[in-house]
Amino acid sequence: MVKAIRMRSVGGPEVMEYVDVELGVPGPGEVIVRHKACGLNYIDVYFRTGLYPQTLPAGLGMEAAGIVEAVGDGVRHVAVGDRVAYAGRPLGAYSEARVMPAAQLVRLPDSISFETAAAMMLQGLTVQYLFHRTYPLKGGETILFHAAAGGVGLIACQWARAIGVNMIGTVGSDEKAELAKAHGCTHVINYNKENFVERVREITEGKGVSVVYDSIGKDTFTGSLDCLAPLGMMVSFGNASGPVPAFSLSELASRGSLFITRPSLMNYTANRVDLEQMASHLFTMVESGKVKIDIRQRYSLSEVARAHQDLEARRTTGSSLLIP
Repeated sequence: MVKAIRMRSVGGPEVMEYVDVELGVPGPGEVIVRHKACGLNYIDVYFRTGLYPQTLPAGLGMEAAGIVEAVGDGVRHVAVGDRVAYAGRPLGAYSEARVMPAAQLVRLPDSISFETAAAMMLQGLTVQYLFHRTYPLKGGETILFHAAAGGVGLIACQWARAIGVNMIGTVGSDEKAELAKAHGCTHVINYNKENFVERVREITEGKGVSVVYDSIGKDTFTGSLDCLAPLGMMVSFGNASGPVPAFSLSELASRGSLFITRPSLMNYTANRVDLEQMASHLFTMVESGKVKIDIRQRYSLSEVARAHQDLEARRTTGSSLLIP
C-alpha cells in the first residue's frame, strides 16, 4: 500500500482525499516510480474542479521525479534504479509511488535534483514549446507574458533574457514585480495599478507586441488581443480566471489579421523523439545556469488541500512542490 490523493467527485480542495491505495505490478510498457517530489501546477485545479473532465474516481497531478523500482515487459529506455522525471497524463502524480506508462519518463541527469526536476518538468517544457515551437522567438523581439511571477512565468523571464527577447510581464503586486525583474523580465506591469494595454502600447511606442502568452484566460483575453501588432500571435495556454468567452473571428481581422492558438503540452510531447529533444533542451538550459528553478513553496502530500488553496488565492510565487 502507498499513500496517494484520490477524488470521488469534483469541487473544492476538500474533494481530495489522502488515502491508502494498492500499488499493483507494472504491465507491458509500464514501470513503478517511487516519487521523491511531486509538482503542483494550476492545471491540477482545472481537473479538480471539473473544468477539464476526467472519469471518476481518479488521481490527480501530472508531474513528479523519482526512482524506477520495477519495469514491465518491453521497457527498454529506463531500468530499475534510474533517476527519472515526467510531466503528462495519465493523472496520478500526487502519490508516494505509482504504476505508469514508461513512455512518459525521461532519464534525469545527475546534476539535476529530484526537487528541481519535479518543479520544472511541466513548467519548463511549457516554456520550451511556447518559445521555440508555438511561436519561435527571435532575439530582439518584444513579447507580452502574463503571470510573470508564477512558476511558468519566472522560467519564461530567464529564458527570454537568455535568448535576447524583451519580455513585458504582468503581475498582481509590487512584490511580484520585483521578483519578475530579478529573474530577467525587461518591463513589468502591475495590473492592479496600471492598465496593461495602455502600458504595453507605451512601451512599444504604439506598435504592439509580436506575440502574447496568456495563461489567465477570461480576464485578460480581449486586452491581450489589443496588445498585438498586426499579424501578431495570441497564444492562450491557460484559464486561471476562467475559460475564454466565445468571440467572433472578425475580432482578429479588425485588429490586423491576428493569429490565435490554444496549445497543450501533451500534444507537443506526444512523439517520443520530440519529448526527448524538448527535455534535453530544458536540461541544458538549467545545467548551464541560464535558467534557475525557483522553488518557493513546499507542502507535504497530506497538505494538498492547503496547497491548492494557496495556489488559487495567488499566494504562491515561483514553483511549488508536494513532498511524499
